[in-house]
Amino acid sequence: MFNAPARFRRLLGGNASAQRTWLEERSWRWAGVCVLVIVIGGGLYGATLGLWRDGWQAVFTAIKFPLLVFLTCGGNAALNGCLGQLLGSGMGFRQTTLAILMSFSVTAMVLAAIAPIMLFLLWNTPSLAAGNGIGGHNVTLLAHVGVIAFAGIIGVRRLFRLVVVTSGSAAVARRVLFGWLAGALLLGTQLAWVLRPFIGSPGLAVEFFRPDPLHGNFFQAVWRAIHHLL
Repeated sequence: MFNAPARFRRLLGGNASAQRTWLEERSWRWAGVCVLVIVIGGGLYGATLGLWRDGWQAVFTAIKFPLLVFLTCGGNAALNGCLGQLLGSGMGFRQTTLAILMSFSVTAMVLAAIAPIMLFLLWNTPSLAAGNGIGGHNVTLLAHVGVIAFAGIIGVRRLFRLVVVTSGSAAVARRVLFGWLAGALLLGTQLAWVLRPFIGSPGLAVEFFRPDPLHGNFFQAVWRAIHHLL
């Protein structure tokens, strides 16, 4: 009998034998549940991202954050499948894609659990109307970058025992997961830049997408935020 809550308990606990069984299933029901968790968890967290700027920005970001996750997952599917084959993960392309989807669902659950803490941070961050909008924006940006990176590492880490079982080697599992994490970091951060705004910059309009999506990059924005705070 399909029991989604029990599956997520095993997924969060890193139960490799159960995870391997799921990868062999021909039904897409488990993948659909993971997608639903990403939509709900990512949407809740996304709302906390945009709330600093405006209520409408919170709505826009609640929609765009799960979209960012799915684009990152889809964009990395072929790369992760190739890396898995080259590094000896013991998984095919379909299994790799489902494994990555499971890791993103864990990430979404972690982010949803952290969302109340980020609301508390928002409450204590200088608001846009307080006259220190740039400072509040930079604090919000760096805090969320750190939290999302932390949740992403936890999500990928939940697959470690699974890849050890499928590859037969802890060293191979570490190389595979590092490759997957690096790919998600590079693609996810730049996609986040293209799909901006997520927080909303002081002095710029609240909108769904910026008219110049390819101008600049994510790492420049993070560096400017750090430099301003220092």
